Amino acid sequence: MEILANYPLKRLNSFGMAITTHRFATFSSVDELLFLLQQKKEEGDAALPLLILGGGSNMLFRTNFPGWVLKNEIKGIEELHEDVDYVYVRAGAGENWHSFVQYCIDRGWGGLENLSLIPGNVGASPMQNIGAYGVEIKDVFWDLRALHIETGRVQTFTIGDCDFGYRESVFKTKFRNQYVILDVTYCLRKKPLLNTSYGAIQQELSAAGIQQPAIRDIANAVIHIRRSKLPDPAEIGNAGSFFKNPTISAEHFTRLQQTHPGIVGYPVPGQQVKLAAGWLIESAGWKGFREGDAGVHPKQALVLVNYGNASGADIYALSEKILHDIEAKFQVKLEREVNII
Repeated sequence: MEILANYPLKRLNSFGMAITTHRFATFSSVDELLFLLQQKKEEGDAALPLLILGGGSNMLFRTNFPGWVLKNEIKGIEELHEDVDYVYVRAGAGENWHSFVQYCIDRGWGGLENLSLIPGNVGASPMQNIGAYGVEIKDVFWDLRALHIETGRVQTFTIGDCDFGYRESVFKTKFRNQYVILDVTYCLRKKPLLNTSYGAIQQELSAAGIQQPAIRDIANAVIHIRRSKLPDPAEIGNAGSFFKNPTISAEHFTRLQQTHPGIVGYPVPGQQVKLAAGWLIESAGWKGFREGDAGVHPKQALVLVNYGNASGADIYALSEKILHDIEAKFQVKLEREVNII
């Protein structure tokens, strides 16, 4: 295990930002993580910021990182136990998310197929409560183990402890930067219950002539949809959806419908409506916009992209312009889904 100084992170963040970090190391076990945390103190860097890096797919570095970046490479997939209906599967936080999903699909375990091809690693899945096409992690989550950075204690968090919300969890709110997720256990169905509620999935299945889909068919449909709409970070720097879908009151939505009849919204509990942020951004004229090497993807307005040499500050400035414009035109405040570092 080597601790490296002034280490470049360009290949470790999906935006491809050419930035460096003061110190960098990887860990693949609890003991290695504890050793690195102790070394940070012994080198006199206790006061410097710490960033635990996973797949680097949901963050934007605005500048060089002045602290320690420790990359989580804890691997391993284990079937803990099963009952009549479910199998309980634990995966290391450093496992690639899409590879883990495919591992489960190969074994006929249902629940994750709608989350195929989401970039990043397993550890980010509960932190972000990742979701797509009608499914969120909270729907299949059982528990996770995480190490408290200050005390070194390993703690188990159940679903009730995680306070899951829309792209939120306790690890992004009151416990932000306090824990390192080590592994996650999922409760998956042995007899899959398919979720094809999103029209795009139904369209893909119909186009393929599939009337009685299996979980592999759902996964393939999702993969095809995502590849047709979202840019590959290996080809063009991006972090997927940059903004969250906002929620407004039903009254506010009714007013917007009068001036914007095509506005897209879905009723949610509490007399509220969830809007499609992509529709707002596209309707405001930002889809395909480019300023230098910072831009909005021409096929998906939710995705901000780095065409090559944009800085994190450039991408952030573009996002600020979009936020202000959407609020001015629709009286709706967007929130960034991407973590700003």
